[in-house]
Amino acid sequence: MQHEVHIYTDGAAKGNPGNGGYGVVMELVGSHYKKEFYEGFRLTTNNRMELLAVIVGLEKLKNPKTKVLVVSDSKYVVDAVEKKWVFGWEKKNFSGKKNPDLWIRFLKIYRKHQVDFKWIKGHNNHPQNERCDELAVMASMQEKLSVDAFYESERDSLL
Repeated sequence: MQHEVHIYTDGAAKGNPGNGGYGVVMELVGSHYKKEFYEGFRLTTNNRMELLAVIVGLEKLKNPKTKVLVVSDSKYVVDAVEKKWVFGWEKKNFSGKKNPDLWIRFLKIYRKHQVDFKWIKGHNNHPQNERCDELAVMASMQEKLSVDAFYESERDSLL
């Protein structure tokens, strides 16, 4: 598949759970057009931020059926999709799985596009991955952080 857009993603959480953030770099293939997105949260996990980065990148696409390559250093996200685990989780209504809110949101946007995934090793001098990491870490350290309401309510119900 000839990809039209490359989406590079990364997530970070200090303390895991703790302050977290995601970073996204989107590039239009064959052009110099590039956009960056990031957001920080006051209490979340690294895996939630890794997955949210992918979701946000896909949600930013304006045209349905866009051919996309998502590049991530998250085995959690890449393996869940590439090994088709998430589709089995969905059939079982995400019973016993973490982050069902994000996986449901992911599947909704994933199905609107033609998405391939590529796993890369993190902190390995990949320019876009390094930039995503910078954005995620910077986002997690902002003064004003968003609330990951689902995570915080789930966590409170367990305490």
